[in-house]
Amino acid sequence: MAKRRSRGEGGLYWSERRQRYIAEVSLGFDGRGKRIVKKASGKTKTAARDKLKEIMRDLDDGVPMEAEHYTVGDAVESWLSYGLNGRDESTIQNYRNLAEIHLIPKLGAAKLRRLSAEAVDKWLADVAATVSTRTVRLLHSILNRSVKHAQARDKVKRNVVALCDVPTGLEGRPSKSLTFEQTEAVLKASESSPLHAYIVLSLLIGARTEELRALTWDHVDLYGDKDAADPVSPSVSVWHSVREGGDTKSRKSRRTLAMPHRCVVALRLHRLRQREIKRQAGGRWREHGLVFASQVGTPLDSHNVRREFRKVVKAAGLTPEDWTPREMRHSFVSLLSNSGVSLEDIARLVGHSGTTVTESVYRHEIRPVMVEGATAMDQLFPRNKRKR
Repeated sequence: MAKRRSRGEGGLYWSERRQRYIAEVSLGFDGRGKRIVKKASGKTKTAARDKLKEIMRDLDDGVPMEAEHYTVGDAVESWLSYGLNGRDESTIQNYRNLAEIHLIPKLGAAKLRRLSAEAVDKWLADVAATVSTRTVRLLHSILNRSVKHAQARDKVKRNVVALCDVPTGLEGRPSKSLTFEQTEAVLKASESSPLHAYIVLSLLIGARTEELRALTWDHVDLYGDKDAADPVSPSVSVWHSVREGGDTKSRKSRRTLAMPHRCVVALRLHRLRQREIKRQAGGRWREHGLVFASQVGTPLDSHNVRREFRKVVKAAGLTPEDWTPREMRHSFVSLLSNSGVSLEDIARLVGHSGTTVTESVYRHEIRPVMVEGATAMDQLFPRNKRKR
């Protein structure tokens, strides 16, 4: 004979009307004095008993009963709405777009408490067949952080996403650099472009595109001081970017760079043109002190820069779709490397904290053969002249 359950352990009975076993447990009373009953059902007594045990475990763990209907989509939406405080709006929108395209259509309707590691593995494998590895990692991160956010709010007891490895996705578009001849062609073609100075600085000092878009005139010294006891060259101070808070990518990215003469000339002409544009704009001009601004003084966005850069690339005889503004920075690294500049010096100029990032990200642009040692030894031990 089966042992009778104690008070508070729930009940189990057969429902003739539903033709199923019903498990139920009392959760107390609501504010009006009405008893709150949680029910579950199963085709067999064992299935109903297992559901009863699960209800009791959730009660012991403090998991709210309404969490049973909480979906993966609910968790993602909650994290996007409340878990990204302080993040840039464009970052949040990027996460939302990825979730709405790749995550929610596949897993959004699944009950979060029923989500299994196998289901996540299958989803990741399907995604990896269509997007780059970087995007797969980002999607895994979005789901993982969404479930952790829900876990902290007692919507689910454990995070199965953290147990899943990230598969390798499609190979991304490799970055490349302009040759010396191509660089000259782009510089020449840019002379009639409103972004001429922008392109000259990108190619000749290697600043990031987000750093140049945030550059202000009070951080540009177009004249220097040649008569000082310690002569000062014309320079540009890369201290800000368009990132959230205006900070550069890293602490080492804050740097002041001496400018080649070509950059100085381009910026002087650019300032004269900007003054004329400001005069014509009149009351429509919005002063931000930016070196590179729109026709009314407002900040440029990445689309403005990309669109104008591709016009210049086309005028230079190259295929516009093959090039992006960030590859001017890669070209800067390549030109310096081919000129024999050391890896350490290149890393400092581009604002990297060490040479590791320079080598890993710009590995195709770094000169593979180190000639300094051989050159020094040739000077120390010159080749003997052949005896006649």
